[in-house]
Amino acid sequence: MGGVTSSVAAKFAFFPPSPPSYKVVTDELTGLLLLSPFPHRENVEIVKLPTRRGTEIVGMYVRHPMATSTLLYSHGNAADLGQMYELFIELSIHLKVNLMGYDYSGYGQSTGKPSEHNTYADIEAVYKCLEETFGSKQEDVILYGQSVGSGPTLDLASRLPQLRAVVLHSPILSGLRVMYAVKKTYWFDIYKNIDKIPYVDCPVLIIHGTSDEVVDCSHGKQLWELCKDKYEPLWVKGGNHCDLEHYPEYIRHLRKFITTVERLPCPRMSSDQSERVSRDAPPRKSMDRRVKPRQSTERREREKPPKSQSKKSSSKLKISFDHLDRSRKSVDCHEKTRKSVDQIERGRKSMDRLDRVRSE
Repeated sequence: MGGVTSSVAAKFAFFPPSPPSYKVVTDELTGLLLLSPFPHRENVEIVKLPTRRGTEIVGMYVRHPMATSTLLYSHGNAADLGQMYELFIELSIHLKVNLMGYDYSGYGQSTGKPSEHNTYADIEAVYKCLEETFGSKQEDVILYGQSVGSGPTLDLASRLPQLRAVVLHSPILSGLRVMYAVKKTYWFDIYKNIDKIPYVDCPVLIIHGTSDEVVDCSHGKQLWELCKDKYEPLWVKGGNHCDLEHYPEYIRHLRKFITTVERLPCPRMSSDQSERVSRDAPPRKSMDRRVKPRQSTERREREKPPKSQSKKSSSKLKISFDHLDRSRKSVDCHEKTRKSVDQIERGRKSMDRLDRVRSE
């Protein structure tokens, strides 16, 4: 039964656009890789990266001339690099950061099939590329995970104690908790973010829409409660699952966070942390193999979020991505998910059967 449930959770998590929104072509004059149909940009580099699980993924690196930090962006479940291209360009400009985005195995022009453990290998390959190809240092890297991208983001963050910071955008507690109100962590669940976030040592910013119909805002609030180094969260009033970039407070709060963490002294490893990771060695295997099941904090009294910032909006800070609406249909994918969940409910008599699995 565990394998079936894990498969169900995987089906919920992954909706790669079909067909992909872009192609990878080679420029005949320069030999450089390009994303078609987008024009070549001098500050954008396209790479293909092998992973430890045998797939080859496509990455997109955006340089900013004044950047001191690099944002490693793991996108949501129903997008690919073609759909995220313009957003990545805009974020690099407004935040003054280098930005590395990538497609998971089975997304866009990346090979293989999407799976939880493939995404862990994917983000490790991208992080390795940042260090070895682009010269990024761990203390200058900010991991950014959107929706299902919060899974690989937190898995890597829990194993890199010198990270500059982490941003979680509409994150999930776990794959199973998106579909069912389970009170404990089961071994067959995927993306056990609720168990991994206490191991993240750097500052964490959480952004979530209060009207999210795909992943309830309670997911973001519980993760915030469990953060070791909390930063003022952003609960976007009226925000849904895939429209937060349209709100002026999104880019304003995100830029404030990055400016703040860039001013902090470089994080130093304690003797205990140095035993957990070595910069000369690849990141160790996923935390899933060492985290013990634990009770969730869903019944814990939630801390009240700080008062919202001034409602004064600045047109200079507001990013307009209306063109993305035509290609990013995460909410439509949510409806497909609801249908698949309904089919599951008819085949499963009761969630009580989960207790049998736990007893094994």
